[in-house]
Parts: sequence; structure tokens; C-alpha cells
Amino acid sequence: MVNAERFIRDAIDEIRREAGERRVVMALSGGVDSSVCAALAARALGDRLVPIYVDTGLMRKGETERISHIFGDLNLYIVPAADEFFSALKGIVDPEEKRKVIGELFIRIFEREARRTGARALLQGTIYPDRIESEGGIKSHHNVGGMPLHIEFEKVIEPLRDLYKDEVRAVAGVLGLPHEIQHRMPFPGPGLAVRVVGEVTRERIELVREANWIVESEIVDRFNPWQCFAALIGLGTGVKGDNRVHGWIVAVRAVNSRDGMTADPVHIPWDVMDRVALRITSEIPSVARVVYDVTPKPPATIEYE
Repeated sequence: MVNAERFIRDAIDEIRREAGERRVVMALSGGVDSSVCAALAARALGDRLVPIYVDTGLMRKGETERISHIFGDLNLYIVPAADEFFSALKGIVDPEEKRKVIGELFIRIFEREARRTGARALLQGTIYPDRIESEGGIKSHHNVGGMPLHIEFEKVIEPLRDLYKDEVRAVAGVLGLPHEIQHRMPFPGPGLAVRVVGEVTRERIELVREANWIVESEIVDRFNPWQCFAALIGLGTGVKGDNRVHGWIVAVRAVNSRDGMTADPVHIPWDVMDRVALRITSEIPSVARVVYDVTPKPPATIEYE
């Protein structure tokens, strides 16, 4: 386990050394990784830090409003980019291609904002499991294997690159970040795009966003999982009223893990799962079926794509 106090001192020194006199664009998503990066960079760079939140249209319910409220004192700049992301993802069904398209668009947006603000370096919250999974061919993370080969930045600064998730949480605690941030569930960089198996559309994202909100509201406070979510995995038949319907299948996933490298399913009581299924199928009429995924990692990954 990392010595958090020593790491904070070393990371602040590293950010100052790597940045030099440059202004630095910071990719802030509101998760624990990027929040820790933001706290470190604010101490290291002061007003030379340019924190940016990209509203991709692929985020959880109410996420943009929440991020704006929590990080408003950092002069956070919000980039509305939903139209760009949905346009770039049109017709794409392969998971790796999705991740690479999203990763490249993120970089192009940060490059655009860097030109606007005069920044010449990018700081992001890449952690060790991101590197392992990308370099090992398990999946491309949008901020590692999903990044384009050619970028305009003179420097990419990644102070958390050697930390596991539990170590990042420990650093967040020493930094004094809010409990909500310190213990927040991981959320994939590509957002809800990787919780839609197949092509990403606005309709499908809205559906999985609502299903994800139902799952979190029923499971998080009662069972405190490392991660839980809903994913749209295909179409199936069902019955609503007296009619046979063809509707969406939503998979529910809840796991416990230490660092994201391995994970075990949470044993959720049947009455809770029954309520989750009833809520999803009644509150989202286009859903015909809800299933619960009990596969550990390995052999499965935590996310579906």
C-alpha cells in the first residue's frame, strides 16, 4: 500500500517538474481518480491549471449538474459535446472501436480547449489497472490504448499511473476530499457507451441511463458494492398486459473488488432483485426482460464492453 503523505509530496513535485511553466489542461470527470489529480494539480499549479469537464451525453443521470456543483470553485469549464460524440459513434458496434473513437474525440476536444486557453500539457487520471488492461490487450482504456498516436500536447502528465484504485482512495482521504468522492463507484471513461452492447444511440443511452439510476438507487446504500450498474445487452421477447412484446434485455451487475483486477458478484437477496426487475420493466416500458449477472472476473470483465 502506498504511503499517501509521501505520494502527495512526490506527485506535486512531479506535476510542477513535468509542467514547467506551461498551462495545463486537466481532464476532470468527477470520479476519484480525476478528482485526486485535480486536487494535486491545484496545489502544484494554481491558476495555471485549466480543469475541463466534457459533457459527452454518455454520463449518469444528473452527472453534469453534480460535477458543476462540486467543482465550481476550481473554475471548471464545461464543454457541451453530446452532439459530437453521438455523431462519432454512429454505426459503430465493435467495443474496441467505440473506445478508440471516444478516446480520440476526447483528445481532440482537449486540444481544442488547449488552443483556446494557451495550455500546452494534458493532465489525466490514468491508474495502473488502466495501463495493465490496455497494454495486455484486455481492453483499450480511452485514456491509454484509446488515445490517438498523434497529439498536439507537449506533455501528458499522469501522476497516478502506478497506483491501484484502493491506493487512490487512500490518497483522496489524506487530501481531504469529500467522502462521496473518496468512495464513489468506478465509472468507465467512455461512459454509458460501453453499457450499450451494439450501436450507441440517444434512445438507447437514455434507456440505460434510467436503468442504471434505478439499480444504483436500490443497491448502493444497502449493499455498498465496489461497482453496480445496468447494461443494455440486446432484444428479447416478453409479455405486457395481454400482448407479446419485443423489448430490450437489461443486465444488472454488482461486484466487489479491491483494485478492479479481479471481482466477485454480490449476493443480493431475491426480494431486492425482484424489486429492481419490477421497477425497470414498469418504469421503462421498452424493457421486456431483466437478468442478473453472477459471473466473477475472470473469466468475465466487470463491464460488458
